[in-house]
Amino acid sequence: MPAPSKATVLSSSDAVAHLASYQCLDGLSVKDLMDSRVHGGLTYNDFLMLPGKIDFPASDVITDTRITRNVVLRTPFMSSPMDTVTETEMAISLALLGGIGVIHHNQSPESQAAMIRAVKRHENGFIADPVVFSPGHTVADVLDIKARLGFCGIPITETGYLGAKLVGIVTSRDVQFESPETPLHEVMTTSLVTAPLGVTLAEANQILRSSKKGKLPIVDDQGRLTSLLARSDLLKNQNYPLASKNPNSKQLYAAAAVGTRPNDRERLKLLVEAGLDIVVLDSSQGNSVFQIDMIHWIKQTFPKLEVIAGNVVTREQAASLIAAGADALRVGMGSGSICITQEVMAVGRPQATAVFAVAEFASKFGIPVIADGGISNVGHIVKALSLGASAVMMGGLLAGTTEAPGEYFYHDGKRVKSYRGMGSLEAMEQGRPGASGLANGKPGSTKHAPPLSSKPHENAATTRYFSESSAVKVAQGVSGDVQDKGSVKAFVPYLHVGVQHSLQDIGVRSVSELQEGVQDGRVRFEIRTASAQVEGGVHGLHSYTKRLYA
Repeated sequence: MPAPSKATVLSSSDAVAHLASYQCLDGLSVKDLMDSRVHGGLTYNDFLMLPGKIDFPASDVITDTRITRNVVLRTPFMSSPMDTVTETEMAISLALLGGIGVIHHNQSPESQAAMIRAVKRHENGFIADPVVFSPGHTVADVLDIKARLGFCGIPITETGYLGAKLVGIVTSRDVQFESPETPLHEVMTTSLVTAPLGVTLAEANQILRSSKKGKLPIVDDQGRLTSLLARSDLLKNQNYPLASKNPNSKQLYAAAAVGTRPNDRERLKLLVEAGLDIVVLDSSQGNSVFQIDMIHWIKQTFPKLEVIAGNVVTREQAASLIAAGADALRVGMGSGSICITQEVMAVGRPQATAVFAVAEFASKFGIPVIADGGISNVGHIVKALSLGASAVMMGGLLAGTTEAPGEYFYHDGKRVKSYRGMGSLEAMEQGRPGASGLANGKPGSTKHAPPLSSKPHENAATTRYFSESSAVKVAQGVSGDVQDKGSVKAFVPYLHVGVQHSLQDIGVRSVSELQEGVQDGRVRFEIRTASAQVEGGVHGLHSYTKRLYA
C-alpha cells in the first residue's frame, strides 16, 4: 500500500477526536453478536470481548453480584448440586470465599439436613441456637458433637436448654483424657466470662479478645443463657473478609437442591428447619407443571425462602417460572462437560446464546440469572457475566479439589477424583438397595454421606430427568475422573483475581458496570473463527507447562 501523502496525514493530536467520524465503535454490539439468524448458537469459545482503557488497578474491581432477588454475594461463584462436587466441605469453603455451594440431594433427607446444619453452625455472629447440655450429660455426648459438628465448646445450663440458668461451660481441654461416662458437672469450667444481653457484636468481640476465652456466653439479668459468641469466628472474619453471610444472623448462607416430587416437600421442610436460605429446584427441564406447582407451594409455605428455578434455555421457559414466583433462574441444558443431553435427546441450546436470551428477558422483571455449565476457565466466567448472568455455577471446574466429595486415586499415573453427571447411570443407581455408590468402580461421594447400610432413598438423578418410572434408564450423562486441583481455598481466589484482571482489561470497575457497558454498546465483542481460536491458544511449541496460578 503506498504511503499517504503529506496532505492526507492527520495530526496526531486529533487521533481521539477522529474516532467520531466512524459510524460505530470497533467490534460488534452484543445484539449483533447474538443474532442467531446470522451466527447460529454460540458457545463461550466462539467470541471475545475487546479491550477498553485501564485507569485503575485490578484490586479496585468489585465483584459483588445479586444471585436472587434478596441475596447478594461478594463473588459470582456457585458450585453445582452434584454428588461428586458439593457436600459440607465444599459448601463451607465456597461460602467463606465469597461464593455459595449448593448441596446435592442424591442422599437421604436427614443426611442433607445435617450438612445444612454444619454450614450454618460453621461461622456465626451471635449463635442464637447453640448446642446446650445439662450437668447430667456425659463426656461421650461432647465427643459425639465434636465428631458430627466439629466443635466441643458447649455451654452448660441447669436444664440443658437455652433460656435456663448458665452454670458452666465445657471445652476440648475439659474432656481430654476423661472417661466417656464421666458426667459433665465433674469436668466443666464454672469460672465464666459472660456478656449481658443487649451487648453489641463489636463490644462482645472486644470482650472475647481481652478475656482470651474461646467462647463468650450472653446472659440476661437473671443469668439465663440467651446466645453464644465464638473466638474462632473472629479469626474467620479476619481470614475470610468476603464470606457470604446472612446480614441478620451473620451465619454463612446455606443452599441446597431438591426435586419437584411430593416427597421433596417433606425433604424441604427438614432443610428449612436446619436453616436453609436458598433452595434450588433441580430439573434438567424446568418448564414443567411439577416445578410450577412446587414454586407455588414453597412461596405459600416458606415465603422468605429464596427459590432458584430451572433449568431453562429459552424466554418461553423463563416466563413460566418467573410468573410462578421464582427468585432466580438457572440457565443451561446439555452444556456441562459430563452432560450428553444435547447428543442423546437432541434438545438444548449452546450456552452463550442461552444465557443471553434468558438474561435479556429475565432482567425486565428483576430476576437474576445463573449460568450453569460450560465453564472451563476464568474467561468463560467473564463472558457469562457479560451476557447478563449474575453468577456462574461450576461442576467440573471444582471437581477434583480437596473439598469435593470422594477420595483421590491414581489413573494413568495421575492423581484424580471421580466426577460424574447426575444423568449418568451410576448416579441414577445411587441410593438403591445394594447399590455401591461408586463411579466406575472408584470411590464416589462418601465423605459425608450416610453409610451404605442406611435405608434406600429416592434417587435425585432419576427425578431430575423425569425417568424414575421408566423401566429402561436412558443416560444423559457420563462418569469419569478429573485431575487433582488442590484446595478451593487456593483455586477460588485465583478465579476471583482472574475475574478482576479481566474486567480491568475490558475497562470496567464492577460486574454491574460490565453489564451496563454491554447493554449500552460501550463493551464490544468479536466473533472467533476456528483459526482464531487456535491462534488464541498455546501453539507452535514442542512442549510446554501450563501453570495457572502460584
